[in-house]
Amino acid sequence: MRFIIFVIDGPDNPASPDEMQKIDAFNEKLRSKGHWITAAGIQSGANATLIDNRKNKGEVKAGSLFQASEHFSGFWLIEAADEAVAKELALAGSKACNRK
Repeated sequence: MRFIIFVIDGPDNPASPDEMQKIDAFNEKLRSKGHWITAAGIQSGANATLIDNRKNKGEVKAGSLFQASEHFSGFWLIEAADEAVAKELALAGSKACNRK
C-alpha cells in the first residue's frame, strides 16, 4: 500500500545541519527497507500560486489556499504493508526532521 507522510512546519524554520543528517539517515533507512518511493521539500504557502481552471475559469492568483502560519514543507511517499507500519514510519520521520 502507498502512503504519504507530510512534514508540517512553521515559517522561516530551515532544517539545521544536524536535522539534515537525521533526515538523510531516515531516507536511507526507507530505501534499504523497501519503503522509499520519493520525497521532496515544498516551498511555503507564501510562495504558492493558486490555479483554478474548472469550466475554463482561468483563475491564477498568488498565495495559498490555506491561511495558517503552518504549512506543508515536505513529504515522503512510501510503500508499507499496512497502516500500522506507515504510522511507525511517520513517527520515525517526524523525529528525524524534528517537525510535525
